[in-house]
Amino acid sequence: MHNNVIDPVIRARYTAMKGGREFAYDTLDPARTAHLVIDMQNGFVEDGALLAVTEARNIVANINAVSEAVRSHGGTNIFFRFTTTSTNDWSSYFEKFQSTEFGRAEVAEFRSGTHNWELHPDIDVADNDIVLDKIRFSAFATGSSSAMAILADRGIDTVIVSGTLTDCCCATTAQDAHQLGFRVVFLDDATAALSDNEHNAAINTLAAWFADIRHSEHVVSLIGGA
Repeated sequence: MHNNVIDPVIRARYTAMKGGREFAYDTLDPARTAHLVIDMQNGFVEDGALLAVTEARNIVANINAVSEAVRSHGGTNIFFRFTTTSTNDWSSYFEKFQSTEFGRAEVAEFRSGTHNWELHPDIDVADNDIVLDKIRFSAFATGSSSAMAILADRGIDTVIVSGTLTDCCCATTAQDAHQLGFRVVFLDDATAALSDNEHNAAINTLAAWFADIRHSEHVVSLIGGA
């Protein structure tokens, strides 16, 4: 897993903003909590994939532990799959932000029904969990997924974010959730990026403005009422 580092200056500033508290949220109501597991698909987790994230393989156990705690206490688990159709469906990214060859290759990797689009088999998904496709980095971007409607229907007010990439799909989902009024908890030992630097840049920004940064074991304890 990543070597998680919150800059002391950033920590001191957001702690002062909270009146001396490290965390905004000290309790979790499982019935109103959703665990959002972002893009733990073969195309990100398996060795040799085009967009393989080495650290993603090291966070599976922590993701599963949080999922089980949420599930067993009446909460909601939602597993997201990054899903593509063609490069021109998001041309500003696939055709402009990447080379033509790379954009086409990424689209091919994550088309619905392909091996790399599927959730990695080591990720525990139960029958009462939800699996959703999303077509943008953030699950809450306009038209990306049906997550917002599902959370509203279930009365969810808190989201826990795990998965990959820390600084891309996980961070944008967490930021948008915060802007939409959700309480956001972000798991620093159940998210993965391509480097420690990218991971830590994301969790520092999130800690300053958007989310409580927590270890998975702490969240399991909060869900259990400890």
